[in-house]
Amino acid sequence: MRHRTIGSDPATRREVSVLALGAMLFGTYTDERTSYEILDRFAEAGGTFVDTSNNYSYWHDDSQGGQSELLLGRWLRSRGVADRMVIATKLGARPKSPGTGFVDNPEGLSAKSVREAVDRSREQLGIEKIDLLYTHIEDRTVELAETVEALGQTVREGSVGLLGTSNHATWRIERARTLARAAGLPGYEVLQYQHSYLRPRFDVPFPLFPEGSLGHVGPDLASYLHADPDLTLVAYSPLMGGAYVREDKPVPSDYDHPGTPARLAALREVAAETGATPNQVVLSWQLGHALPIVPLAGASSVAQLDENLGALSLELSPEQRTRLDAAH
Repeated sequence: MRHRTIGSDPATRREVSVLALGAMLFGTYTDERTSYEILDRFAEAGGTFVDTSNNYSYWHDDSQGGQSELLLGRWLRSRGVADRMVIATKLGARPKSPGTGFVDNPEGLSAKSVREAVDRSREQLGIEKIDLLYTHIEDRTVELAETVEALGQTVREGSVGLLGTSNHATWRIERARTLARAAGLPGYEVLQYQHSYLRPRFDVPFPLFPEGSLGHVGPDLASYLHADPDLTLVAYSPLMGGAYVREDKPVPSDYDHPGTPARLAALREVAAETGATPNQVVLSWQLGHALPIVPLAGASSVAQLDENLGALSLELSPEQRTRLDAAH
C-alpha cells in the first residue's frame, strides 16, 4: 500500500494510505462480523485511513446514529491497532433527537455542539485523539468565528489532530480558513467532497440549498485545490454505489446529461484494454489525478474491498488518461 501526507503542520500532519475505507454502513446495514472481516483485510493490505461520522447510520433505525463509531471502537480495541490507524469522523449532522434528520434537526456547529460531539466521538471510538475531524454540513445559524474558535481549540488541547470540512460552499471554506489564520488557530486542511469520473450537474437542488448541491467538486473547488498545496481532497462515493458495474444501480439523476454516455464509453474502452473493472479504472484515474485526491470507497464485502485494492496496481498509460479526460 502506498501512502501520502495529509496536513501541512509537522506537529499534526499524518501519513495515510492512498485509499481510504468508508465505514458508513458498518454496524447497521453491514453486520459486525462482515465489518470486522473488511477492516481486517484493509489493515492486512496496509490500509490505515478509515472514515466514519457521528451520525452513521441514523436512517437505518430512526436513531441518532453512532453505530459505525461504536463498531470501529470495538474493532480498534480487539485488534490493538489504534496507534497505527488514522480515524476520521464528522460532526454537525447528527440529529438532535431520534426520528428526525440532518435537514430539519441537526446538532449544528455551535461551540457547545462541537465540544459535546468531540467528547462523544472520542468515547465511542475509544480513542484519546480524533485524527481527523470534519464539519459535515454547514450551519449558517452560528457565526463562523464561533465554529472556527471551537474547532481550533480542540486541536490546541489535543483532542483532535487535523481539521477538515465537507459539503460547504468554497467561499465559506476560505472565510473559515482566513478567520483561523487571523486568530492563530489551526484551520481546515482536508476537504471531503463527492468526486468521480463522471461529471455531475451542479444545478440539481440539495435539501439544504435549493440553488444546487454543495457536495460535489465543481470548478471553483477544483481551482481552490489546485491553488493551495496545503489542501487534500478526500473523494467520497467515487464508485457511485456500484453504478459503474451493476445494471440494477442506475447512474444518479444529477449525472443524467448528454456528456455522460461519452464518458462511460471511454471508461469501458479503457477497462477492456487493461483487463480491469470500470471501478478499478475510476480509482486508478483518481489516484493519478492532478488534484491531490484520496479516494474514499466503502465496501460491503471482502470481495468488493479486494476489487478496490486491485486499483493500486493498475497503471493507466498517458494516452489512456488523455482519452478519459477528453471524453465529454
